[in-house]
Amino acid sequence: MSDIDMKKTSFSQNKKTGSSQDVKDQVADAGADLKQRAGAALQASTDAAQDKLKEAANAAKEVASGAADRVQEQQRSGADFVERFATNIRDAARAFESDAPFAARGINSAAEYVEDAAEKIRNGSFRDLVDGATDFAKRQPAAFLGISVLAGFTAIRFLKASGGQPSPSSDHGNKS
Repeated sequence: MSDIDMKKTSFSQNKKTGSSQDVKDQVADAGADLKQRAGAALQASTDAAQDKLKEAANAAKEVASGAADRVQEQQRSGADFVERFATNIRDAARAFESDAPFAARGINSAAEYVEDAAEKIRNGSFRDLVDGATDFAKRQPAAFLGISVLAGFTAIRFLKASGGQPSPSSDHGNKS
């Protein structure tokens, strides 16, 4: 091989190496650009997800707050009803005072329990109410039974009074 041929071969190899280097650089640049774009897209997705999560958390807080307000309103309403029930029990106790003072004392004791229950409903938790009812039933089973019967009659009377129209089954099957 002559010097000229050697120079041509060397130049040709340098040209191939140079173009390989250019391709490598272009691929590396494209990879870096792709990595940067993917990172930016990931950050944008993360930011959007965090914003949606915050919105959902705020909406959940609003719903929970509204639900808590409604529960508290129902709790007060229930306490007022139980308080009126205690007043009715006291009225019944007064009716028994002259004829059966022993019964009047038991009925008054039941009225005190119902008043306590109204306060627990208004200010306490459901668990406190259940514990109090259990304790009262253990201490005064007869009074507890009496209150249960009286509450049942009151509930039936309340349901009948709020019923409005009689049901079709109330005509006892009489068809004309």
